[in-house]
Amino acid sequence: MLLVLDVSNRHTAVAVANGSTMRSWLLASDPQKTPDDQGLVLDTLLTRAGFGAGALHGAVIGSVVPVLTATLAEACSRYFNVTPLVVGPGVRTGVRVRTDNPREVGADRIANTLAAYRCYGGPAIVIDCSTATTFDAVSAGGDYLGSVIAPGIEMAMEALARQTAQLHKVELARPGRVIGTNTTSAIQSGVVYGFAGLVDGLVSRIAEELDGQARVIATGPFAELVQASTRSIDTVNRLLTLEGLRLIWEMNARERGAARP
Repeated sequence: MLLVLDVSNRHTAVAVANGSTMRSWLLASDPQKTPDDQGLVLDTLLTRAGFGAGALHGAVIGSVVPVLTATLAEACSRYFNVTPLVVGPGVRTGVRVRTDNPREVGADRIANTLAAYRCYGGPAIVIDCSTATTFDAVSAGGDYLGSVIAPGIEMAMEALARQTAQLHKVELARPGRVIGTNTTSAIQSGVVYGFAGLVDGLVSRIAEELDGQARVIATGPFAELVQASTRSIDTVNRLLTLEGLRLIWEMNARERGAARP
């Protein structure tokens, strides 16, 4: 089995992959945690799910938080006796990156591109609804063409409450109608439906630059919430990034002659 870790600024997605089957969890990212903290949490998750630490044959980390990359890598070595593959420059991914500076493209974006192309074909637009909201353009041949980066929906909600004197933080939920009849529903409408308009507008503009046709896949913690209010998202795949990381691990494991999980 393979341990898969997708680390963003606010969340860490954890999965155990057995072939193409995955079981996943979503944790808060905490750079203050030590390797022992991380190892004990991961070990507890695996044990409660019925997986022994000795069942792991490998691990892969895709991370945009360098301090957590190092901490989790040490935890994998210390608690599971595996040296993780850390996806980054120099790691084979099978994705051609056609941007001005390929080294600045995050591991999660490459993983999303690979998984989207393998699962759905191209051209495609991948929307990752996480801390930030990213839109990645995938060519008909599976190349990474570039991106759009916008604030995340949760970030927008928090900023509205933080930067105004009389507006408070409310539950991030889709209201039943656009016109709010109280402050809470008005804020929810502005954030959720306003964000939906942002998504639909950007997808339309990106699709024009992809000659008008592209499958639109959403992933990330807020993917379902966003899809419910948009007209442009074709598919939600919460495991897309994890699947891409798994594919990258398999690609590199074959080259090293390692056993598959």
